[in-house]
Formats: sequence, structure tokens, C-alpha cells
Amino acid sequence: MENVKVMNHPLIKHKISLLRDSSTSSKEFRELVSEIAMLMCYEATRDLPLKEIDIETPMGTARSEILNNVKVAFVPILRAGLGMMDGMIELIPAAKVGHIGMYRDPETLNPEQYYCKLPTDIARRDVYVLDPMLATGGSAVGAVNILKKAGVKNIKLLCIIACPEGIAAFTQAHPDVQLFCGTVDKGLNEEGYIVPGLGDCGDRIFGTK
Repeated sequence: MENVKVMNHPLIKHKISLLRDSSTSSKEFRELVSEIAMLMCYEATRDLPLKEIDIETPMGTARSEILNNVKVAFVPILRAGLGMMDGMIELIPAAKVGHIGMYRDPETLNPEQYYCKLPTDIARRDVYVLDPMLATGGSAVGAVNILKKAGVKNIKLLCIIACPEGIAAFTQAHPDVQLFCGTVDKGLNEEGYIVPGLGDCGDRIFGTK
């Protein structure tokens, strides 16, 4: 699918393997999620616009390029998406941050919104939605619905592990939104968790498992 990018980078593959390990501590897990997010941010921002300027170096004048009036916002889906924030903001510290709280009803598996706080100028920003796991796709679809209602035109979704069911649901609902995945697993179990996956990402990030 044209709007789905699965990252084939050796460092991302290596770090995802460490994430999966049930013996990985919460501290190590948080660090790995942040590092993977930073690597994914590098790829997802490849199309940011540039402009040429002259820079005075110690040796003379260099014709160089800098970002051209870029307005970016990161919107993690609570709570697991928070784990990706540090890596993203490390690369683009001027970005604004919004938060969307979604939880999955354990019986219906449908997403329920419980919180939303977005920058006042969100409609004028390129928005990167952060959600480590794209399982049923419900939370990601719901979050992007909220952003589109707020007037956002340019949206990208970054997830570390996806599955075919989640990709299908998301791309059907939002074919205009680019999806960046660290890897794609084989599918979902009866409880709606990705298999083999890595368990509950939020619990592992915050040590609440």
C-alpha cells in the first residue's frame, strides 16, 4: 500500500527484538521505545520543506539549507504513546504537543475517548500521531478523526508494531494519512492483542504490569 511505510532499518529491527523480550526491564523498555521513535522520526520527517541561506563559517560563506517555517505537533495517544515523545522531541524540540486519551473497551474492543487537549493552532501544523501498537486500529482511527475535525490537513501515524488487521482498518478509514510502522506482526489474538507482539506496551513502559 502506497501510504504504508514499513521500516526495514537494522537498528529498528534490533531494538524491537529487545523490546519483545519479556525479561527487558521497564527502564530499558522506555529507553528502547524512545530510541525507536527517534529513528522513526528521522524517516517520517524526510519531506519537511527547506530553504537556502548563507552561513558564515570560520573559513568563509556556505550556502546551506534550514527548515522553512516548519510548524509541527506531536500527538501521543495516551498512555502508551507518551513513551515515544522523548525521542521525537529530541529531534524537533520546537514542536508543540497535544494529547488524546483513548481506551479500548475490553468487551467490545471499541475505542472510547476520555481526554483531548490540542494546541490552539493545531490546524496549521503538520501532526504526527504516536501510538506504539496498531492492533485493532480503533484508537488510531478515533484519534485521527478528532484531528481532522479540528481542521488538521497533514497527519502521519507512527507505530512501532502493527498487524494486518490494524493496518487494514486504519487505511480504510484514513487512506490519506501516511502510516509508518517499525514492523508488522502476524495478527491478533482473541483479546485483541498483537501476536507475537510484546504484551501491553503501556504496562511495560510504566511498570504497571
